[in-house]
Amino acid sequence: MKSTIKTGRNIPVLYFLFLVIVLVSWLIYVQQIDLMSLYGRRWPAALTMIFGSFIAGSSPEGSAAIAYPVFTLLLDIAPPIARNFAFAIQSIGMTSASLLILGLRIKVEWNYIRFVTLGGVFGLVFGTYQIVPLVSPVMAKLFFVSLWLSFGVALWIENRHPARQVFDDIQNFSRKDKINLILFGFVGGIISSLFGTGINIFTYCLMTIYYRVSEKVATPSSVIIMTIETLLGFFIHAQVIGDFQPAAFEMWIACVPIVAFFAPLGAFVISKLPRKRIAQFLYCILVVQFFGAMLVIKPSLLQLLMCGIVLASGLAIFTYLAKLRRTVKV
Repeated sequence: MKSTIKTGRNIPVLYFLFLVIVLVSWLIYVQQIDLMSLYGRRWPAALTMIFGSFIAGSSPEGSAAIAYPVFTLLLDIAPPIARNFAFAIQSIGMTSASLLILGLRIKVEWNYIRFVTLGGVFGLVFGTYQIVPLVSPVMAKLFFVSLWLSFGVALWIENRHPARQVFDDIQNFSRKDKINLILFGFVGGIISSLFGTGINIFTYCLMTIYYRVSEKVATPSSVIIMTIETLLGFFIHAQVIGDFQPAAFEMWIACVPIVAFFAPLGAFVISKLPRKRIAQFLYCILVVQFFGAMLVIKPSLLQLLMCGIVLASGLAIFTYLAKLRRTVKV
């Protein structure tokens, strides 16, 4: 089934309004600070987010998938600061991308968005308070990139079949599907509590492999899910827990105008590409992400063994999901 964008004179009014409010607010604030000094200190973050925000808008990966490893491993920024920055900056970039998606009426799967978000809210809160204090940042990142690489391999295997049938939505949606999406959303919310991203790509696996929803529909849907999740995460850390660090705030201010443009640009570009090109783009991101982490972390033998186990287990799970794929009743 072919994915489409609704035609007509679709003007993303809310996107333009949001962009104006953000940029005007940013300009008012930076009048009070030494902007050159700020960029002198934070230009690596700004440069990273040119790529990170474009990927956030154009793939099921949030910008934290780029920012988190670069910040924590290359720039020696503490993981809690990198996570809080990820929530903050995605609140600008992914919100603008989502408003552009909605304004242009790009096809999304609303059942996917609603029920994954429901589970994700509870998973994010649970993970923030119960899981985050227990996890080693390096081991968590290795687990993260290994699991997603296994998904990329499984999706590549699936897409090698030229006759692979895909849909624009979940076919014959039922109560069982609601439960599946809520549970996957809950686990994805826990993952997001660790890295500032994760629910989008984790649930994207279920959508594309098990439900066979087109990448062209699943990708913008996952952007909207991550937008809601990141706004909640930002609120929890800035207003409830109150651990939003000055360094995270500085990097946020430096990157606001960048992500406001590049995230929606990614969403627009991806809406013009065919489904298989989107999948190929995702493969590249996952491979670079994995081997980049290997080069930077230089894992020990034990850590490499853990990566191998996760890769093999993930590939087995995703391959099983593909074979189990939900039966579509005609």
